[in-house]
Amino acid sequence: MQVQSKTPSTLLVVLAFATVYIVWGSTYFFIQRALSGLPPFFLGALRFIIAGLLMLGWSLLRKETVFSWKLMKPAIVTGLLLLFVGNGIVIWVEQFLPSAMVAIMVSSSPLWFILLDKPKWSENLSNKSTIFGLVFGFAGVVLLFSEKILSTMSSLNSSRDLFAMALVVLGSMAWAGGSLYSKYYSVSESATVNSTWQMLAAGIAFIPGCAATNEWRNLDLAAVPADVWLATAYLVVFGSIAGFSAYVWLLKVQPATKVSTYAYINPVVAVLLGIFFAGESITILQIIGLAIILGSVLMINIHKYRKNSGVLAVKGEG
Repeated sequence: MQVQSKTPSTLLVVLAFATVYIVWGSTYFFIQRALSGLPPFFLGALRFIIAGLLMLGWSLLRKETVFSWKLMKPAIVTGLLLLFVGNGIVIWVEQFLPSAMVAIMVSSSPLWFILLDKPKWSENLSNKSTIFGLVFGFAGVVLLFSEKILSTMSSLNSSRDLFAMALVVLGSMAWAGGSLYSKYYSVSESATVNSTWQMLAAGIAFIPGCAATNEWRNLDLAAVPADVWLATAYLVVFGSIAGFSAYVWLLKVQPATKVSTYAYINPVVAVLLGIFFAGESITILQIIGLAIILGSVLMINIHKYRKNSGVLAVKGEG
């Protein structure tokens, strides 16, 4: 297991959380936009291979240790679980399911963080504020999208879409498992190096899917609209390089349950972006859902706030 030698600055932690919260909250929209012109496996391969190569170049410029199997192995395993299985499922199912439905299913991942984080079972399962926060957060996401889900349920293909929803749950489990594996077993201290191999492994893993589904056959890159390329570029630069690197770093320096709150905040950001930039309206139910989600994040973190306050009080008395 990796032990941190020093406490990260509060500013860096806040910036990393802001990046994961805000940037990833916008990727649901950009994934669907990119899928309007690019097939899913090709999109996954293109996005992660380009991002991985860019980060590889940056790591080499910084003269970091990159080509070491000891460093690469845990990063490759993590990349396959997080990006190929977890994110790949999200990309694939968004061809069939509404993004709101996907957002709700993905929001189950913080619950999997609790169940799969065995080293922290005694701490997490005995912390009532964390448990209640996770449950209320998931309920808030369901409430946030309840009206959209009810309006689209009648149009769902029962067998295909139930299978797709089951896949999203599996993807959430893989994402939580891969995140915890990265937290406890990554060897490199560099989030950049870890992200490099995670993205390259996932990008390469998408290539057989392209061949198996014959995505190349009908793919005409010259006919792909400019806005699709712009959406893909956003996913590469912001969703992968900035957002994913911030996430990998946070896993090393923050409790996994705290980092997992991104799954509750991302849908909030997606809704707010729709209101401010797409002219969408917000209902009373959605406002209540937003309030519940934000309250749940506070509940998850309140134990840590109290603990830090107690430490500061003891130091002050000393």
